[in-house]
Amino acid sequence: MFDALIIGGGAAGMQCALVIGSAKQKAYAEGKKTGIILHQKASHLRSALFNNALGIVPGTTGMDILESGKAQLAGQYPHVVQIEKEKVLEVSGQAENFTVVTNKNMYRAKLIVIALGYTDLFRIKGLEEYVAPHPRAAVEKERIWLKNEDHLVTEGIYVAGTLAGWRSQLHIAAGSGAQVATDILTLWNDGNHAKVHDKLG
Repeated sequence: MFDALIIGGGAAGMQCALVIGSAKQKAYAEGKKTGIILHQKASHLRSALFNNALGIVPGTTGMDILESGKAQLAGQYPHVVQIEKEKVLEVSGQAENFTVVTNKNMYRAKLIVIALGYTDLFRIKGLEEYVAPHPRAAVEKERIWLKNEDHLVTEGIYVAGTLAGWRSQLHIAAGSGAQVATDILTLWNDGNHAKVHDKLG
């Protein structure tokens, strides 16, 4: 049973995993099991080039970020379980008891984060009722979002990144993932606002 299972290994999903992972020393996160299903095959990062992203060396590619993100997560927070080469097919159940079925396995989770791309190729059985046209994308591109209020789709299901209704910019998607992570940490902290910062000294 995962306490939090993130579906999607792009900017939003990996940033969410990094922030949650960094809280491992906090009492409210002690013993919590977090996983991320790193399905990256359809990520828009695969064809991206970054020259205008703060803190990222110009010329960095999206593929560089996908690979370095996995390495960063494994190196800094190895307790976050990385699940690779699996595609989520179905989500069922309710908060505290979700079942996530992939093309290879089945997982259980208390809460889930959907951090996949916003294309109309999105096909996860059990989430169809939340799919709607994307509010910040050109109609002709046929982008979608999961209807949500401040990233919460329904109890126990969060959405992050472009699928949450945000525009397709690296730092916007990553920031959305970080926001969801701090919402989850706040939930674990009995509703007391939680965030995690690393500091010098």
